Amino acid sequence: MPFITTEIPGLLIFEPKVFEDSRGYFFESYNEKIFEQQGIHTRFVQDNQSSSSYGVIRGLHYQLNPHAQIKLVRVLAGTILDVAVDVRNGSPTYGRHFSIELSAANKRQLLVPIGFAHGFSVLSEQAEVLYKCDGFYNKESEGGFRFDDPALNIDWQIPHDKAVISDKDRILPFLESAQTNFEF
Repeated sequence: MPFITTEIPGLLIFEPKVFEDSRGYFFESYNEKIFEQQGIHTRFVQDNQSSSSYGVIRGLHYQLNPHAQIKLVRVLAGTILDVAVDVRNGSPTYGRHFSIELSAANKRQLLVPIGFAHGFSVLSEQAEVLYKCDGFYNKESEGGFRFDDPALNIDWQIPHDKAVISDKDRILPFLESAQTNFEF
């Protein structure tokens, strides 16, 4: 199977089979049947794409229930450090984070389930990120917490003086004060 489990229950890495030859490559970035064989019965309804330059850190974000989203994240150009934080109350891995380098070259994807905050940092000169969502964006359900929460100790692999952070992300609370409504 093209899925790799992580040490955090529910968080999966999808590694598609890539067919390469002298012309280039071909792969199925998403195939509903393959996901269903893994027990993932998700109907994706929205694709989001962003372009960012080196040093940009986006996150950590989520949408609260009942508008929470599953995300399937991949990189179309460049390289990012993709990060997911378990914020499911009652989870044995609550507050733990997982990070993985996703790139256009490695073609890996991260399936971020409901109950996780998500963010990424851009490690290449430029990166284009695409993620599929199983729910529509709902502004009133936005949630998040600080990328630099000392309790999480996330290494974004960006020097502090090179980090580019939005004003919105700079004023988010730390995890201990963030509103969440997810159950394990």
